[in-house]
Amino acid sequence: MEITLENSKMLHLMRAKGLELFYKNGYYNTSLNDIIQNLSITDEVFKHHFQSKEDFFISISQNLILQRTLDLLIEPAAYKQSPFPLILDMFEDNLNSVLKSTSDHGFILANFINEFNNRNSKINKYLLDILKIWEINLTSLLRKGQLDGYVNHHVDCESAANHIISSYFGVRTLMVEGNNRGLTQQYLQQLRYYFYSISQKVMA
Repeated sequence: MEITLENSKMLHLMRAKGLELFYKNGYYNTSLNDIIQNLSITDEVFKHHFQSKEDFFISISQNLILQRTLDLLIEPAAYKQSPFPLILDMFEDNLNSVLKSTSDHGFILANFINEFNNRNSKINKYLLDILKIWEINLTSLLRKGQLDGYVNHHVDCESAANHIISSYFGVRTLMVEGNNRGLTQQYLQQLRYYFYSISQKVMA
């Protein structure tokens, strides 16, 4: 099927609405009929583009979920710079955007990794690959900081990256329960303490 600009826009809209539905209700609580009704299309139109609900979700993963996770990435700076303020600013920007949201159900990537764990290895592989991209990027940023003299040379950068990602997963889960502003401030403060503990030099 030839992908025209009109088709591309329609597919993007279908994925965006589908992701919103999956994010709100969960994959297994969302039927194919729910999707078709929510998209206001016929079964034939849906099957013209996607073979199944699983195929539809994989397409969402490869496009929207990947892009939303990429928004959390910082490529290692080409010039000498401490990685800690970069990471803090990135997380603070993302958490502040959550505070403005009227409907928060947690961190999309973490939610779906948890939902598909031991239930659908095919989909979970796509999600874990996205997580790996984030982990590798963050590890590279910390290793560059180590070479530049900002991160203590005894630090295992891969473990530190996993710790940072896990802590972000955790605070986003807690924020669903409320007190978002307080949790955000506490989390960022604790992250600053952690960065201070693994830094080679005192952060400015």
